[in-house]
Amino acid sequence: MDLDAPVLIQPLAAGQQISATILCCNCGAPIDGTTAAGALCYDCVKLTVDISEGVQREATLHICKGCDRWLQPPAHWLVAAPESRELLALCLRKLRGLSKVRVIDASFVWTEPHSRRVRVKITIQQEAFQGTILQQTFEVEYVVAYQQCPDCAKSYTANTWRAVVQVRQKVPHKRTFLYLEQLIMKHNAHRDTINIREVKDGLDFFYAQRNHADKFVDFLNSVAPIRSKKSQELISHDIHTSTKSYKFSFSVELLPICKDDMVCLPIKLAKSLGNISPLTLCYRVGTSVNLLDPTTLQTTDVSTPVYWRTPFTSLADVQDLVEFVVLEIEPLGPTKGRFLLAEATVARASDLGVNDKTYFTRTHLGQILHPGDSVLGYQLVGTNFNNPQFEAIEQSNYADTIPDVILVKKFYARKKKSKSRHWRLKRMARDEGELLPKKQDQERMERDFEMFLRDVEEDAELRATLALYKSGNQKRPNKTERMEGVEGGGNPTAPIEEASTVGGDSEDGEDVPKISMDELLDEFDELTMEDAP
Repeated sequence: MDLDAPVLIQPLAAGQQISATILCCNCGAPIDGTTAAGALCYDCVKLTVDISEGVQREATLHICKGCDRWLQPPAHWLVAAPESRELLALCLRKLRGLSKVRVIDASFVWTEPHSRRVRVKITIQQEAFQGTILQQTFEVEYVVAYQQCPDCAKSYTANTWRAVVQVRQKVPHKRTFLYLEQLIMKHNAHRDTINIREVKDGLDFFYAQRNHADKFVDFLNSVAPIRSKKSQELISHDIHTSTKSYKFSFSVELLPICKDDMVCLPIKLAKSLGNISPLTLCYRVGTSVNLLDPTTLQTTDVSTPVYWRTPFTSLADVQDLVEFVVLEIEPLGPTKGRFLLAEATVARASDLGVNDKTYFTRTHLGQILHPGDSVLGYQLVGTNFNNPQFEAIEQSNYADTIPDVILVKKFYARKKKSKSRHWRLKRMARDEGELLPKKQDQERMERDFEMFLRDVEEDAELRATLALYKSGNQKRPNKTERMEGVEGGGNPTAPIEEASTVGGDSEDGEDVPKISMDELLDEFDELTMEDAP
């Protein structure tokens, strides 16, 4: 064989590259030398390079034991449920060095609830060498430590509030505040209060910040006719830094006119309000006072600025109502909404069988009254009113228009105490102060609450503004729980709410208005939520 004979070399195909195969310096596995990083195979790179080296494996989470809120440094406290997305985001933000890598996945690892440990499984990616991307999964353990938040710390010390809203109404009953309480509950306007205290003529709402009190006053102004006044008191003054600390008080006064009150307007004001009769009936109170002339069905609205320019009081309230029996009633034809003008002959229920005295009057209740029905109204004849506006009417040309009786609403025969209503209302937790109410005050509160419940049943327009809940098969609470709401603390930023079960109408008369189940809401705790298959 000729050693110098030429050797034939096949030409490379177009685009074909020569790969240099080398051995891994660690395990000896053949690898591509042109793409290998550090002469290591992929498995050896995973074993020798730790991309999570700069990420801490242990951390501490702080939770407030009073309100169950988590501390987000430096000073923010947030609400997060166990194993929620908010808590997972808080855990990831607590880790140093996690921003230098790419987080692919993160999830909770189950731990015992009482172990005060939270474990998170994290998957990250990072480029170890040029062209080599590693993915690694590791676990981080968090120790749950207790730390009291500033709101809870303030709640356990005296003089913690910075603003108070004092809501007052000078009337002999609490029906207006019961309605206002339901509006507050429906719109959750009391969520920022740290305490609610019941006083003689109203309620006091305490807040930790002034802007929360301003927001609550704005809410009251949007749902009720009020006037407010603000004052401030200097608590402390630092002469070196010129910083001052104030306490703010908001005095809110509700108009002393309530639903079903008989109102005697000043004659000059009545003429400016569409020349309505000065003797009217209040049929609704919203952001203004809605008045009705029951003899002509003429209505008018008295706005809050107009009222406070010419203030007046009610001539008679619901405590002065007298029961009458309808003997005859004849509709006249004119209607306005749910009102129908009619002429009625009535007699006092207490006069039946004693005398034959009857009263003839016009009424707006022509749609619901029938002969033999009982109706509540005000008796003007033979009654002395110590009211300057009423005396002015008697001495004016309106003296001939004063009726003997003004009928207000139909009276339904009920039991004194109800037992099994299928609906209930929520009540706010409140502080009654140092002394419990007297026995007569407690009875008056129960009587006012029962009257309010009957108004809810009889007035569909009133029900439309409230949130009614299904009662369910629950144990009936005792008298104190039903009337006083729920005792106890809880989250200082929002008082605890619980449902107050009230009595019923199952054994009352057949014509008693009842609330359909379609108008009731389910309790959130009673809703069953299941995952779809």
